[in-house]
Amino acid sequence: MSEDNKGFKNPQKLTSWVKYFLYMQIIISLVALGSGYMEYQLLSDYSNGVYTSQEQAVADGEASDARQGIVGIMQMIIFIISGILILKWIYRANYNSRQLGAEEMQFTPGWSVGWCFIPIASLWKPYQAMKEIWKASHDADNWKESNVPALLPWWWFLFIISSLLGNVSLRVTLRAEELEELLNANIITQISDISSIPLALVTMAVIMNIHKAQMSRAINHS
Repeated sequence: MSEDNKGFKNPQKLTSWVKYFLYMQIIISLVALGSGYMEYQLLSDYSNGVYTSQEQAVADGEASDARQGIVGIMQMIIFIISGILILKWIYRANYNSRQLGAEEMQFTPGWSVGWCFIPIASLWKPYQAMKEIWKASHDADNWKESNVPALLPWWWFLFIISSLLGNVSLRVTLRAEELEELLNANIITQISDISSIPLALVTMAVIMNIHKAQMSRAINHS
């Protein structure tokens, strides 16, 4: 490897792990949708007075709650691990952009991740940091004059929408007590689960595109 990029850290393994967990996000979201639909049918049966046996209604309700609880825990674990891996990947991508020749980048590796935890600023700063990484990865010599494709703003739009839906779903579910409220919470949660699928796919596309650009430059300058 040349002197220009001797500090470059091969992100192949980290990128593969990120990709695997994004696939797992998609799978668990599909499982959650199936489980959520089953819960909706159960709640609809309660609402329509389908059950004639209270014991059977209670038993089915407990089974549904247990299933939903397991799926929810699996979702939480997968999304937390995915989030940690993605943040680590962003840190590495920013660092590698500098090692590959990009100069005068506004965001440091630490702050490209740190802005995600700053209230209000987290609505746009992480996008700006990723935008900078994209540009520096694809054209390190003239990154300030480079443009980004529509893929990147779409990624951030889906992230904001999915985050909002997840927040609303959590709040509505925690407050739901009456049957009608539980039905509404179920619908919102399913919409939230649906939104996470295109987000995972677009996130994967962004990460793989930047990864390929950085690896190509690293190889060409080795």
